[in-house]
Amino acid sequence: MFASKSTGTVIAKGLKIVGSVTAEGLVEVHGQIEGELHGTSIVIARGASVVGTIIAQRIVVDGNVEGPIQGGEVVLKSHANVTGDIKHQSLSIENGAVFEGCSKRATERLQIGEDVKKSEGGRSREKLAAAE
Repeated sequence: MFASKSTGTVIAKGLKIVGSVTAEGLVEVHGQIEGELHGTSIVIARGASVVGTIIAQRIVVDGNVEGPIQGGEVVLKSHANVTGDIKHQSLSIENGAVFEGCSKRATERLQIGEDVKKSEGGRSREKLAAAE
């Protein structure tokens, strides 16, 4: 009767996070992140800034990124400004986007779950929750 509508995680404009961010599903960044960003699908909005590593299956950048990007599908929108290497399965760069770095096509599919576990020190979420 009613459809479930998940909006994902939003890092709002005016919010600055220093450290690692790991989230399942969609992550929309409108603020600033200094550190690692892991997720399934990540959108860096116009005016947003990430200084650090971004890892996700799908990454759309329309803001500023300084650091490496690793993703299955990577899209640099017209206002994107990326300084860093990109490892990808597919890469699209719109007219007007700025990209300074090297791009390398990945031969294997990105394993998001493994990257999330590595970012948590190799421990599963269940073990982390039990330790708290």
